[in-house]
Amino acid sequence: MNEVDPDGMSLRRPRRGPGALRPGRLLRALPSPAGTPFTFCYALVLLATAIYTDYGDEATVNELLRESSTDAAHLAEQPLVVLLASALWIAGGLYSLYGILFVLVLSALERRTGGARTAGVFLLGHVLATLATELPVAGAVAAGQLPEASLHRLDYGISFGVMACVGALAGLLGPRAKWTVLGLAFLMCAQDLVEFADPLASWGHPIALLTGMACWGLLRDKGPAAASAADGAVPGPLRAPRQAGERGAAGAPQQGLGGAVAGRGVREEPLDGGRAELVGQAVAAGERGGEPEAARDVVRVEHELRHPHGGEAGRVGAAPRVPGAVPLVRAADGRGEQ
Repeated sequence: MNEVDPDGMSLRRPRRGPGALRPGRLLRALPSPAGTPFTFCYALVLLATAIYTDYGDEATVNELLRESSTDAAHLAEQPLVVLLASALWIAGGLYSLYGILFVLVLSALERRTGGARTAGVFLLGHVLATLATELPVAGAVAAGQLPEASLHRLDYGISFGVMACVGALAGLLGPRAKWTVLGLAFLMCAQDLVEFADPLASWGHPIALLTGMACWGLLRDKGPAAASAADGAVPGPLRAPRQAGERGAAGAPQQGLGGAVAGRGVREEPLDGGRAELVGQAVAAGERGGEPEAARDVVRVEHELRHPHGGEAGRVGAAPRVPGAVPLVRAADGRGEQ
């Protein structure tokens, strides 16, 4: 309702712009049990482990993190266990930037693609980026270029999976938002490579981002045009035959007498006896404005067709039995060219 000042004049409240932040919009960006069940349940697990990391027993926390590490030694012994266990922790605890990105990015991605595909993108980026960074370490240790202690380097967290979801979400946004998200993500990856504080994470983040971008084609649903093209042409509805002299829709071919269809450039000339003649001739191949090589037959269509109840319909010439397009013909004198 409008406010009224003491003078009796109504004062309208200022309207918020389309980009203004509203409490309802912020709440919709957060995960919910009904809207984003995968993100919501996963976020509760990460919240519990993050609280335990910050406030739990330090010795126990360190032991759990070492057993969950996706280092080269653990990947060789029990790869599936450590790949799943390492994704249950947030590097940095409650104050990690990737924890905030997890809630916002995965919620937006799950609302657009569903929980199954969101989980698939997250796991794909987490697994591929981990293997792409840890397997070269194992090879370098085997070649003697790195010490054996590199096989037991602590490696855990959700950053690879989150970065993959960022790349996947960008492909579902509009052009401006898409390139803004990708630009910020690549700036984060470039900063990691410049600082190079953690070589594995520095190379793993851009690999995970590119992995998510590679999933664009799998996450986009088929539109109506693509679906109809893939399934083939759909036959149109059947229509009742049009009576003689009845006008069709605008732009549609007019149905001639006797079931024939009059094409553009073909005219009907009334003859004696109430008959009509379709006149026209195709241009010979290679002919440019010259005389036609040979005149084709002229098709005459009976005008006064008798119905089946009154006898047989008489037709003169070689009119087709099935209604269809009239052949490209023209008269012997060269007129009526189509």
